[in-house]
Amino acid sequence: MSNTRTSESVPDVLFKLNAVGVQFGLVQALVDCTLSIGHGERLALVGANGSGKSTLLRHLHGLLPASSGQMLQPVPARQAMLFQRPYMLRTSVQNNVAVGLWLGGMRWRAAREQALAALERVGLAALAERSGKTLSGGQQQRLALARAWALKPQVLLLDEPTASLDPAAKREVESLMGEFADSGMTLIFSSHNLGQVKRLASRVIYLEHGHVLADAPVKSFFGEALPPAAAQFLKGELG
Repeated sequence: MSNTRTSESVPDVLFKLNAVGVQFGLVQALVDCTLSIGHGERLALVGANGSGKSTLLRHLHGLLPASSGQMLQPVPARQAMLFQRPYMLRTSVQNNVAVGLWLGGMRWRAAREQALAALERVGLAALAERSGKTLSGGQQQRLALARAWALKPQVLLLDEPTASLDPAAKREVESLMGEFADSGMTLIFSSHNLGQVKRLASRVIYLEHGHVLADAPVKSFFGEALPPAAAQFLKGELG
């Protein structure tokens, strides 16, 4: 199985990585990563802890510079990123959304109105005046999704968005992710939940020790011969 895709095989390329490496001191977190990601894809990153999933996401979002190689964005896109444990401001749920819009140049009243619409979108409008710090883990992830959705991103990156949530909260967050993707948003997410990958992804990348070892459509990834390490991961022997 090929571990890369050429830009010619990916329509409307959003990201093109050419032999990208990311290094932290003596640790090589990403090694010679070459891949292309197209508009509208639902891309899942899988692999054991420390495989490079979070590093790749943060590099795509511009939070980590490349130590070697180059990332190109032929058509710059609006992006938002959700972390495994979203940060909540010490203010109301509504203001947690509105602040980002205000910092982007929107007038405060308009930002509050758009924030309320975003909360309605994720089912949190009734909690608009509560402190964001008092929400449950699942509610905080839905609030983080509202903050992202309010910015109208074309690309949404998510780092283990349901890892610490109970089953009901996972279903709620997954449902919202699916709805956003159905609207045309490009979804790039890391996950250890292979059921979630099957439900949400159209393409899967398997990483190990910073290397991309497999890159395939989701049906092929779960149904065809894989490199030994990826096959072991699927069997639950790694991660």
